[in-house]
Amino acid sequence: MPMNVILLERVPKLGQMGDVVKVKPGFARNFLLPQKKALRATKDNIAYFESQRKVLEAQNLERRSEAEAVGTKMKDLKVTLIRQASESLQLYGSVTSRDIADAANAAGVKIARGQIELDKPIKALGAHPIKVHLHPEVDVEIMVLVARSPDEADFLAKGGTLVAETERAALEAAEEAQRAAEQAAALFEAKPAAEGDAAEAPAGDAEAEAEEK
Repeated sequence: MPMNVILLERVPKLGQMGDVVKVKPGFARNFLLPQKKALRATKDNIAYFESQRKVLEAQNLERRSEAEAVGTKMKDLKVTLIRQASESLQLYGSVTSRDIADAANAAGVKIARGQIELDKPIKALGAHPIKVHLHPEVDVEIMVLVARSPDEADFLAKGGTLVAETERAALEAAEEAQRAAEQAAALFEAKPAAEGDAAEAPAGDAEAEAEEK
């Protein structure tokens, strides 16, 4: 049976602080209650929340303001991870939320693994926008650059796009075919023009001979 809980803070896709909502018992016991994001919606707990509402709202506002200030500093954050990969740009392994948090911390920005929204590990080179939850009401997007070298990471940071070797070869072949087609078209247009000039030459000679006679 669903369990009624009262939220102590905003929970995405669930509700705002003070809302009484129905959730699955497992979700409540394994996440909401131990993380102190909610209380069982008993008569006593609801009364306790109402008595503490102003204090909780003030604390939440303070934490949100702090998170917004941090978010402003992190707005253009780029985190670099150097990894080995195949010619098709696929990683020999993957990049997880823990890897991202460790790289950010090494760069001097403290981010907890649980704050990083990553539905599945990153398995390809490139620039990956990742959302970080700084507060229940404050999110910021950072850029995770997964590259084979610092130079490649710098290329990605400047807006570059990596191309797989197989795709590069296909593009080069297509460009070569396009150039060949353009050259053939140019030759085709030049040939009739040359033939036309040749056809006009005898007539001109005949007129010259007539004038001489």
